[in-house]
Amino acid sequence: MTALAEAAASTDQTYDFVGIGLGPFNLGLACLTEPIAELDGVFLESKPDFEWHAGMFLDGAHLQTPFMSDLVTLADPTSPYSFLNYLKEKGRLYAFYIRENFYPLRVEYDDYCRWAASKLSSIRFNTTVMEVRYEDDLYVVTTASGEEYRARHLVLGTGTPPHIPQACRDLGGDFIHNSRYLEHKKQLQAKKSITLVGSGQSAAEIYYDLLSEIDVHGYRLNWVTRSPRFFPLEYTKLTLEMTSPEYIDYYHALPEPTRYRLAAEQKGLFKGIDGDLINEIFDLLYQKNLSGPVPTRLLTNSALTGARYDNSTYTLGFRQEEQGKDFELTSEGLILATGYQYVEPEFLEPIRDRLRYDSQGNFDVARNYAIDVTGRGVFLQNAGVHTHSITSPDLGMGPYRNSYIIRELLGTEYYPVEKTIAFQEFAV
Repeated sequence: MTALAEAAASTDQTYDFVGIGLGPFNLGLACLTEPIAELDGVFLESKPDFEWHAGMFLDGAHLQTPFMSDLVTLADPTSPYSFLNYLKEKGRLYAFYIRENFYPLRVEYDDYCRWAASKLSSIRFNTTVMEVRYEDDLYVVTTASGEEYRARHLVLGTGTPPHIPQACRDLGGDFIHNSRYLEHKKQLQAKKSITLVGSGQSAAEIYYDLLSEIDVHGYRLNWVTRSPRFFPLEYTKLTLEMTSPEYIDYYHALPEPTRYRLAAEQKGLFKGIDGDLINEIFDLLYQKNLSGPVPTRLLTNSALTGARYDNSTYTLGFRQEEQGKDFELTSEGLILATGYQYVEPEFLEPIRDRLRYDSQGNFDVARNYAIDVTGRGVFLQNAGVHTHSITSPDLGMGPYRNSYIIRELLGTEYYPVEKTIAFQEFAV
């Protein structure tokens, strides 16, 4: 039987679930469900291979969470898909031990995920989902090649695409989102000036990288953010207890307006800059300034309000929000380190009447991560900061969420789901 015939035959069966999209969270689910004989699932991914922020594999860039926040360990420390087992198979376990650094390199984490994906039988790469219907009590997933996968449940893991601010939509020129930085770095450094907009970890890594070589290439470098300051990631231990089952229970039970207010206020808890990197940026500025003024500007409290492109130059409008003053910057190069924002996939349109939404038009994600009217038919990975707080994008909480979803799929607890881990109390 040909590979195509085998693929077509595989769609005749009814799966327990179909996972759509393969970021770290659905990949973790694939790892954790692989040994469960009672669960039969398949994962569909449009890309030809696993890919995780490849445009930001800068030298030395590392995760902001320790290696135990891998795909499986916090659900099953004995799993063969753990980061430590990856290191052992690659012959780097002792080197990692001697390194005495809990934080894997970003390129290393990507390779680990590729390694895990290569061992799984449930993943279908090069498979683009075009439509999801609900027929005869089953979800029917149709792909671009015309295949149909039928399942009792769906797990959505399509991720969050790069966010482009309104002012830059339909803007001409060769500006980039930071997710494509490395592939365009040489072209950027050939320009006379570069402006970087944004204030998170990615922005800081890019600024440090460009600042390191500013005297080699001779460009002017601007770093502009609407944040009041360059926030460090808050990583103290009692704050980390907010990535706990107890905090999810507390947060999820709050009134919807309160949750949205907190979601805006808590960005520094998961979108801040590594404190060491902030200090390294200052030290590099100090070092380069010894030879004379560095052609760079760092501007805070400055929101991007408009942009136009003409004759190879961007004119960017900003508003200094504390002063209430408008100003402009001109720049040949433009990098938007403006984060990622969830966009509901178009393929869900035929089943929108089965999905739950809140007053803001976002998914009303239940405590068990379901978003459908039955409360256990369609589950959502990530994209739930407004319902599950900072635990939604946190890599370390991925195994917890997957353990929870697996319990819902099975109707019984396969991996122990923690209920209390925090010393502090969040509710009275």
